[in-house]
Amino acid sequence: MIKEVLARIQQGHRTSRYPLEAPNLPDRFRGAPALDPSRCSDTCNQCVEACPTDALRVEGTRIALDMGRCLFCTECMTACEAGAVTLTKEYRLAARHREDLVVTQGYEPRRKALDEKTRRLFGRSLKLRQVSAGGCNACEADVNVLGTLVFDLGRFGIQMVASPRHADGILVTGPVTENMSLALRKTYDAVPSPKIVIAVGACAISGGPYIDHGEVKNGVDSMLPVDLYVPGCPPHPFTILDGLLGLLDRLGESASSRQARVDAV
Repeated sequence: MIKEVLARIQQGHRTSRYPLEAPNLPDRFRGAPALDPSRCSDTCNQCVEACPTDALRVEGTRIALDMGRCLFCTECMTACEAGAVTLTKEYRLAARHREDLVVTQGYEPRRKALDEKTRRLFGRSLKLRQVSAGGCNACEADVNVLGTLVFDLGRFGIQMVASPRHADGILVTGPVTENMSLALRKTYDAVPSPKIVIAVGACAISGGPYIDHGEVKNGVDSMLPVDLYVPGCPPHPFTILDGLLGLLDRLGESASSRQARVDAV
């Protein structure tokens, strides 16, 4: 027991101070795209041809990238010799509306909270049932890691539960395969109303690399109304956490209020 106590003292406080402080992201982190249409020519289409999910569109000198389809694979960056496409360190990628995931130039975080009535219901305590609708386990792993002491999702009053009947909504990963579509629908129906739906990862948003395959539904919103889109392949845990807190309008609290909440936990 003494060894355990000494080890705990040596390790110190391991829980991230986010959102009081910006997260410490790895050097290889791939965040929001930044597009520079001035570098595009009328004849060049190399970035579009290189994209495996048709996330890029170029019309003349106008370029747009759909983060809902993007795998953040950098194939477009490699193909674009002019440097019109780059990836930044911006991790705040979640959006309430599907169209807000389309970037045309520099990216600005588009975070919109739920309406006031819904926030009063879920703002202090949000229970989610996670559904892997045919995912590869990458997004699932980054959702699961939110329960570790580094992120400690529970300190914000957000928890994953085992039964949809105990949940306030569902968090969906995967492209929604034909084999999982009925299970997803039944899980959604089992959640008491009012309820929310969160799509995490490129697969859950658009189908990802499996888009337009005959055995997938091309994302959650083909079946259910989605309240929050979290792009990425997979999205970083801080991207998911930022989206959840933004949905509940918990990022707009004063620093003193957030510190008091952290100290009380």
